[in-house]
Amino acid sequence: MPQFPTNFIWGSATSSYQIEGAASIEHRGPSIWDAFCQTPGKIDNNDNGDVACDHYHRYQEDVQLMSNMNLGAYRFSLSWPRIQALGYGDVNQVGIDFYNRLIDTLLEKNIQPWVTLFHWDLPLALQMEQDGFLNDNFADYFADYADICFRHFGDRVKHWITLNEPWCSAFLGHGNGYFAPGRSSDSEPYVAAHNLIRAHAKAVHVYRSQYKESQQGVIGITNNCDWREAKTDEPKDQAAAQRALEFFLGWFADPIYKGDYPKVMRELVGDRLPQFTEEDRKLIKGSSDFFGLNHYTTMYASDAGTNDIDNSDVSGNGGMADDQGVELSADPSWERTDNDWNVTPWGCRKLLEWISERYDKPTIYITENGCCLPDEDDIKVATDDQRRLNFIKGYLTACHEAIENGVDLRGYFCWSFMDNFEWACGYSKRFGIHHVDYATGTRTPKASALWYADVCKSGIVAD
Repeated sequence: MPQFPTNFIWGSATSSYQIEGAASIEHRGPSIWDAFCQTPGKIDNNDNGDVACDHYHRYQEDVQLMSNMNLGAYRFSLSWPRIQALGYGDVNQVGIDFYNRLIDTLLEKNIQPWVTLFHWDLPLALQMEQDGFLNDNFADYFADYADICFRHFGDRVKHWITLNEPWCSAFLGHGNGYFAPGRSSDSEPYVAAHNLIRAHAKAVHVYRSQYKESQQGVIGITNNCDWREAKTDEPKDQAAAQRALEFFLGWFADPIYKGDYPKVMRELVGDRLPQFTEEDRKLIKGSSDFFGLNHYTTMYASDAGTNDIDNSDVSGNGGMADDQGVELSADPSWERTDNDWNVTPWGCRKLLEWISERYDKPTIYITENGCCLPDEDDIKVATDDQRRLNFIKGYLTACHEAIENGVDLRGYFCWSFMDNFEWACGYSKRFGIHHVDYATGTRTPKASALWYADVCKSGIVAD
């Protein structure tokens, strides 16, 4: 049975808009997701995050469940519009007070808070007034917001994540329009990504120059990536798999670890890919104390050649399909989750090893990994989630293999702590290791939560 190092961090994760609710009280401003949810046809069943899991009012109950699970860390995001209703200007003290209570409650239970500054819920005013991520000034707004958070919470928060999955904000928000703000373009994703990377770097500069010495914390970014396995041994498909990874993860990680976008992106995207200024480069390169990774699945990659590329039916394409020239596919024998993601633990090991080699063995934390299963009305069926338990077991075994192969992996956060608002899927998809009855708000541990509690306590991935 795989046994992890004694100092390995075991946690679970959520995000503010997906669980908090309390969307229109106590001076919280609207976010782009509040607006997106009001657009007919954008969210399954026209669901929204107005109430969600009501974590805003039930956080004490939730933290007790975390304690019952032996979690050593809890990764959550702050709601920017709850702290600054407009994304700039006055600070909402009521929002600050809520997060202070949450952080203090976690620490009372010996659970370390891992705080993500931004998990997609951009204040609507910044979108309406400033074009959101498309405005170069977004980086300054974000740095100012980060400063507020460091000042109010940094005496107790020692692990910071600037952005969660900026690929989603850039591509899903500005490429295919599947996520808020719902724009579709072949150039906007590159502009949005550029400003998100700049925003990350400016926030890190604020922390390192003003707070790190006194607060003694670490700060990084979390990117998402699926593994891309070459479909054949042909050199063109091997190159396609590498190109797909560079368009997916290298897009955001290369500037931080190498100082610029991947060369292949410069060649294929051309003038639509923005240039960093020398000032940008100085702030960006080396601007992460660790490598945060969200990973869920694997796809085959093959060279598209001169063929028209249609990856529209493939989840998580990983970039601008026409630009990267990669065709994605799956082995029909692979098990799939309820949202059609392939269950392929070996891809997790390969991705971890690819990151370790490409970026010179950084300290890595898997900040999200989990499994979406059908929404069962029968709570006995829903909570006996043996497939999810086996999913986590398989991926943890792959993580352990990566460590044995020299990868500096130091923590794992299971997604998600409880069923929640799953973005465009609303409440129809369930990733949680705790079942939530949305009519009553009742939380019930699933089999995966009970098993994971033993892992958190022992560090052993038992059969």
